[in-house]
Amino acid sequence: MLTGEFLRDSAQRFPERVALVDGDRRMSYGELDAYANRFAHALLSLPLTESPKISILSSNRLEYAIAYFGAARCGYTLAHISTKITTDNLVYMLEQIGTEVILFESRAASLVESAVERIGGTKHLIELGTSAGVDICLVGAMSFADLVDGQSTEVPLVKLEELMPLGITFTGGTTGFPKAVLVNHKARYATACAALMDFGLDERDIVAVTTPMFHSAGLYVWFAPAIMLGATVVMLPGWDVNQFMATVENERVTAAFFVPSQLSDLVSHADFSSEKLASLQKISYAGAPMSRALLERVHAVFPDVEFTENYGQSEICPITIRSPHHPKDKLDSVGKPAFNIEIQVVGSDGLSLSTGEIGEIVTRGDPLFECYYNDPKQTEEAFPKGDGWLWTGDMGFLDKDGFLTLMDRSKDMLVSGGENIYPAEIENALYHHEAIEECAVFGVPDEKWGEVPIAHVVLASGVSISEDELISFCATRIPRHKRPRQIKFVESLPRTPVGKIKKVLLRRPYWDRLKKNI
Repeated sequence: MLTGEFLRDSAQRFPERVALVDGDRRMSYGELDAYANRFAHALLSLPLTESPKISILSSNRLEYAIAYFGAARCGYTLAHISTKITTDNLVYMLEQIGTEVILFESRAASLVESAVERIGGTKHLIELGTSAGVDICLVGAMSFADLVDGQSTEVPLVKLEELMPLGITFTGGTTGFPKAVLVNHKARYATACAALMDFGLDERDIVAVTTPMFHSAGLYVWFAPAIMLGATVVMLPGWDVNQFMATVENERVTAAFFVPSQLSDLVSHADFSSEKLASLQKISYAGAPMSRALLERVHAVFPDVEFTENYGQSEICPITIRSPHHPKDKLDSVGKPAFNIEIQVVGSDGLSLSTGEIGEIVTRGDPLFECYYNDPKQTEEAFPKGDGWLWTGDMGFLDKDGFLTLMDRSKDMLVSGGENIYPAEIENALYHHEAIEECAVFGVPDEKWGEVPIAHVVLASGVSISEDELISFCATRIPRHKRPRQIKFVESLPRTPVGKIKKVLLRRPYWDRLKKNI
């Protein structure tokens, strides 16, 4: 099935059902289907090259959904760009993929203007409209409303195939610039099928999209499958606990997708109200490992909610799923392979390791990406054996029942005195202390041991504890040689737009000091 057909089929089955809720705005499936066609015809009317790249820079909103399905219906590739992008990275992305059309929110007008000036212009700029009282209009841009006005609501007559490019999302690159992850229709159809098989959603659900649609999890793993089902999708433009709780209460939301930091924000919030969240029945989460302590806390707050954990990457989306029906003694794992997915744990030689042995996780399946666009070197590095297995860069092990336990990113592992130490193990120990709100453990240079672990810690409100007390606490839960050698108390931890802690920023000052002393 092609992506545009997700929407078409749901519109035929439920033409009057509310498809999208965006604040006070609502759109039925029939209306969304017609608007997607109008947008597709509008794109087809523009003087573009063959197989053009369209970029979108926006928070979650109605126009995002229209653009997603409209671009898919005319066979164009839609590139999804973070709203928290820097000018340098935006310039790199636009040049990397050769963008011909940029769709952007008014709040991003100055950023887009700066980037377009640096790349020497682009063919078409389309402003999605003002929001939150912002009234910035970029000279030379066309409004989204004007673009689609008067266009045909019929399905465009374009020959499409399942292996045609669908979209690009961006992920971190070894050069410091983002990698452009290119996927086709078939791959993300397989992703949608996996989500429907494993997440337990159905057409009666009211589904909150709380993570950004510019990220693969929010877009491909959560939003698209909900539309495929014919569920009602409630779009939240950003993460705010009070707004989320009010939305759940007002819209009777039954299912939501989070990254762990959002769940932590939610259950720790001073105004948390289980009454406002009473309609929630299903919670899925992904994007970063969740500590056992936070998981237990969340389960206690939502005793009747079904939780599904998804471990995945932009290149392939769900890799494993831990479902509500999986045994309770598997809570420390990230589950079993998702639908359509194979996994192995291998050594540096690429050979499979035995049960319980830690190695790199490799995976393959129908949802696998095509390539890093315009980057054959990094594409080759992702498939070092040339056999179709993606090397994820994550370390873990399989148990006798086939459940995967995630240890850490291979690049986050540190070697201290010849011993491999995984920061996640130390973080899990810290999270069992009631004083800990958030923490991040990473390796720093040490003259004797090579590297030693230290922790940056955010304390819970109104709590105090000493560094020595926390280090001693860790030593009671993990081997003493793995305890953090230093703990720094901080107000907050730097995060990516989708909630992952930026450990590279935490490490940098310590390693920079080493370089200065050499």
